[in-house]
Amino acid sequence: MDSDRVTMAAIAQLAGVSVPTVSRVLNGRDGVSAANRERVEDLLREHGYRARHWARSDDVALIDVVFPEIDCSWETEHIQGIEAAATAAGVGIVVSSLSGGATATEQLLRRLRLGRTDGVILAGGSSADPMRAALSSLNVPMVALDPATRASGELPTVDAANFLGAHTATRHLMDLGHRRIAMITGHPEIRCSQARLDGYRAALGGPGQVEPGDFYFGSGRTAALRLLSGSTPPTAIFASNDYMALGVYEAARRLGIAVPAQLSVVGFDDVPSARWASPPLTTIRQPLRDMGRRAAGTLLALARGESIGAGHIEMTTNLIVRASTAEVY
Repeated sequence: MDSDRVTMAAIAQLAGVSVPTVSRVLNGRDGVSAANRERVEDLLREHGYRARHWARSDDVALIDVVFPEIDCSWETEHIQGIEAAATAAGVGIVVSSLSGGATATEQLLRRLRLGRTDGVILAGGSSADPMRAALSSLNVPMVALDPATRASGELPTVDAANFLGAHTATRHLMDLGHRRIAMITGHPEIRCSQARLDGYRAALGGPGQVEPGDFYFGSGRTAALRLLSGSTPPTAIFASNDYMALGVYEAARRLGIAVPAQLSVVGFDDVPSARWASPPLTTIRQPLRDMGRRAAGTLLALARGESIGAGHIEMTTNLIVRASTAEVY
């Protein structure tokens, strides 16, 4: 069957179901048995069905960007990079968040199944298996931006050199003479957390002193209070992101510990608040805007049927030395 001419009626005939049943599958509605739904979705994928077809392969009008939630500068930086690439190409973007739970997810899927997109960027945790599986019958390109979990080999990904960044941060502290270097990890279910922990331990050559965190300010403060109140407190702390590093600042303030005279602190990401902190935060810069720009460029190339080369793009991280680190006292 010619995928350019496939219709819902043709899919229905092949599946042995009614056209309304195919419509319900496309729109994510109930009232379809699991067996019929699976058979229809398999046929939609096999025949490349889309609810909308463009006259030319280079006609790309709209891409969707999906985040698990939008609550900090990390997402904003990515969006600005995506928007810059899309605007340069004359393409619109729609930004969605899954923070509304199952209702928000189903509304998004219903809209996408209607064919009102030319491609989807799945950022962070939105690229997890359930979402990818739900989108698999759309026959639109997808790119994972900084995926929270390991993406399948078929899904192009754009992320940063997390292991190398953490290794560089730890080596910076070691070069300043620090030996009691603690780390506050990120959320354990997020892939970059393990990569940063591995980079820290590789630089130290051992397990180090590690406290769990979740990438939020409060967890950084709580972890640092535990570390700094112990019998052998660290002289330096590497936090898995800038928000937790700022939590370390607050813990040090409460305990009367001066940064960097008595405690050196390094973060990760280089969000705008890092340079506004007091003292300005030494951190590992992820090129967040460039990552968004690269993800959008990759998606646009896929949408136009172009070759993208490498399926996994790992972008360079850099150490930004500011005033929160000093030689060990």
